[in-house]
Amino acid sequence: MKPTPITFAPLFVERVWGGRGLQKTFGKSLPPDALIGESWEVVDRSEEQSVVASGPLAGAELHVLWTEERERIFGERAAHAGPRFPILAKLLDADDAVSVQVHPSAQRAVEFGGEPKSELWYLADTDPGAHLLAGLRGGVTREAFTAALRAGEDVTAMLHRIDVAVGDALFIPAGRVHAIGAGCRIVEIQQNSDTTYRVFDFNRPGLDGRLRELHIPQSVASIDFSDVEPAARPPGDGIIAANAFFTVTRRTVAGQAERVTAEGECAIVCVLTGEATCGEQRFSPGCFFLVPADAGDELRLTGPAEVLVAELPDRRPPTGP
Repeated sequence: MKPTPITFAPLFVERVWGGRGLQKTFGKSLPPDALIGESWEVVDRSEEQSVVASGPLAGAELHVLWTEERERIFGERAAHAGPRFPILAKLLDADDAVSVQVHPSAQRAVEFGGEPKSELWYLADTDPGAHLLAGLRGGVTREAFTAALRAGEDVTAMLHRIDVAVGDALFIPAGRVHAIGAGCRIVEIQQNSDTTYRVFDFNRPGLDGRLRELHIPQSVASIDFSDVEPAARPPGDGIIAANAFFTVTRRTVAGQAERVTAEGECAIVCVLTGEATCGEQRFSPGCFFLVPADAGDELRLTGPAEVLVAELPDRRPPTGP
């Protein structure tokens, strides 16, 4: 069977802070009259599952491919990556401000019965005045922040504000308190986790008209209070995140065909601008596809396009002393 890019049907998630931006920016066909905040593009979870949209594997669930054809499709690095595909890829539309929140480290996740989570944000589209909140402002202490939190105060002024534009990127390690300001459309590459501890939610009702739950004890225990005024990565090609969970590279692809990933490995590609061609398929901005590990030289990438390429980390155990 000739290798082809594997595409999945997106899963749209309604959020109180969502809107219609994924339709405007990426041409997504959204359900009517819904505030869509997230499009889960590649996901392997018990409660949400990516399904192959077309081609010879159409209708297959990602978890089935991960379980039954791991080596062929996902490559050598996948062998030590656990029972589920370890990367969750999303598009976010923060039409309104996203709640202040934090994700737990592995240690805290065990303590509170959740899952650890680190993530990368890439700003694909922004409105004037767009910004992120990440980490604490200099001089803010654990005691002051905790007191304000427990008093129900707006803690956003105690967080570090980063004004952003298209092409900026920010890594959010577990423990970094963060929020997304209104007017940001983001490509998010994250650990396969759905654990979020809500710190502050602007005292607004959720989709059901009720105030959403806050997680004050879990948040205070999870926040890294030594994380002060982190900087975003400015626009440009190259590796924008490389850690124990994923490697993400921004690439500008011209007319000449290029390999997508290392021999015998898979990659998730997200098109940012232009039109990318892989195999015999063309992909527009906001499209995701998986290049299988057994593609070899048969699936190369051509543009003109700008893309993000997400790869599994090399977590093979050491062979020497």
